[in-house]
Amino acid sequence: MRKIKTGILVLAAIIAVKGTMAQSIEEGKKFLYYERFKSAKMVFDKLVAANPGNADAAYWLGQAYLGMENVNAARDLYQKTLMANPNSPLLLAGMGHIELLEGKTQDARSRFETAISLSQAKNIGVLNAVGLANIDAKAGDAVYAIDKLKLATSLKGFKDADVYSNLGDAYRKITDGGSALKAYESALGLVPNYARASYKIGKIYQTQGRAQEELYMNYYNQAIAKDQAYAPVYFNLYTYFYETNVTKSAEYLDKYLSNSDDEPKNCFYRASMKYAQGLFQEAVTKADECITAGGNEPYPNLYGLKGYAYNRLNDSVNAKAAFETYFQKQKTDKLGPNDYASYARLLLKFPGNDVLAGTNMDQAVALDSIESAKIEYIRTMALYYDGQKNFKGAADWYKKLLSVKKNFGKTDIFNAGNNYTKAGEYALSTEMFDKYIQKFPDESLGYYMNARNYLKIDSTDASGKALANYVKITDMADLIKEKTGEKDRIKNSLRYLIEFYANTRRDKTNALLYCDKGIALDPADTEFVTIKEQISKMSFAAPKPAPPVKPAAPATKPGTKPTTKPAAGVKPVKPVKKG
Repeated sequence: MRKIKTGILVLAAIIAVKGTMAQSIEEGKKFLYYERFKSAKMVFDKLVAANPGNADAAYWLGQAYLGMENVNAARDLYQKTLMANPNSPLLLAGMGHIELLEGKTQDARSRFETAISLSQAKNIGVLNAVGLANIDAKAGDAVYAIDKLKLATSLKGFKDADVYSNLGDAYRKITDGGSALKAYESALGLVPNYARASYKIGKIYQTQGRAQEELYMNYYNQAIAKDQAYAPVYFNLYTYFYETNVTKSAEYLDKYLSNSDDEPKNCFYRASMKYAQGLFQEAVTKADECITAGGNEPYPNLYGLKGYAYNRLNDSVNAKAAFETYFQKQKTDKLGPNDYASYARLLLKFPGNDVLAGTNMDQAVALDSIESAKIEYIRTMALYYDGQKNFKGAADWYKKLLSVKKNFGKTDIFNAGNNYTKAGEYALSTEMFDKYIQKFPDESLGYYMNARNYLKIDSTDASGKALANYVKITDMADLIKEKTGEKDRIKNSLRYLIEFYANTRRDKTNALLYCDKGIALDPADTEFVTIKEQISKMSFAAPKPAPPVKPAAPATKPGTKPTTKPAAGVKPVKPVKKG
């Protein structure tokens, strides 16, 4: 009888402990929901300390570490706990999460498949962990996450709004907003007051631009109404208004801070608000206070904030030093395009740093997704080299612009080609003006600049390419002569051809023909009349056979053909002026 009674008491005690443990894990998960990672860590720390072999508590403690951006701590915890629980599906999923963050995609997939196999693909928590890992990590496979999360929703007894929320995030990762919206709505169907889902729906519409502002603001307000303690929505609104309405931004920051843990990054947010308010020196002072309070590991963004603030104070020396420290302490994947571009602009103020500035500006271009921003970065470097009379450097950056700007224009090509010409890089200039010809075949500039380039490459024009370009310009004269700048280029082309046929080919017929073209083009210009008179009075020796001239490019319009054929002639008394 005593044994039975003892047994019952022991069983009751075990049930009570399990109930308390489950409640504590749920308490920690609730803190994770609110993104209060420090509080969550405290809960799970106690659970793991009480029972180091508690795989569930260890998994969630690792997630708290990841929320605090401490991947190393999460990895060490999972590795250590897996030694005692090598077949724990949840810990295997957690380790796969770490491996994805480290870019070890094959190892991670193996972990996930093992975890799913050990749980017979029937554990909602394991499937959710696999899905979450693939959403959170940049190297994660969102399609794989969708498959596992959908499987979780199909299992008997499913009623977890978090799974639907993660499913929505997975769809957003592949930019399927429609399916994401349905997933978030399904979460609300299970838990009507689930603030996270309303907030995430708002995020979908926010990505569509300010035209949808009324709609996404409505969802953000719904999230707040459902749960005023849900801090992520306040943080989103703080950043949303940061550059447009400092007063509102500050209000939402206060709400965020009052509903979140006191963490080092919160001190950064307070300092950044000083910056937003235009109080740059106060921002520096506050950042320094935060750095001191941070001890051995201050929040890295504080150094970046100091760099930006010093820059606004026109203190380039301290700004450069702050950015250098920021780049040393911040994780590479946390650096944004504006960080690289701002640092590059600072470097250009200090002689001898142009190469390093260019490297940073290249990073800004690579990271930014907005075309106008990429163009601004490139122009900054091109204009710098222009100012330094470093024509090759300027040309190289203007050339980069052509690969970034979807609809580059005449000026863009000319800037690259003309700077290569000024740098003596005639072959590279030719490549640029070939692009000009391809895009603007009915204008003479591309042909004209290439004709000059070919003569710089070979003054004898053995290839005949300069000649072909000049001939092309004169052939299209009637179509282009009324356009701005074209008449002067046509005249210069005619001068070259007259001299070429008279002096080089000794071809009186064609020399006179191009004189006539010049007279017809501009009867008021007596130069061509004078030249024609000189050539007409000359006696020419027997002509030499001449190779045919290859056209520079297809005729301006289908069916158009050159009007002249090369012949031979004699040298006039006076040389004709070159174009």
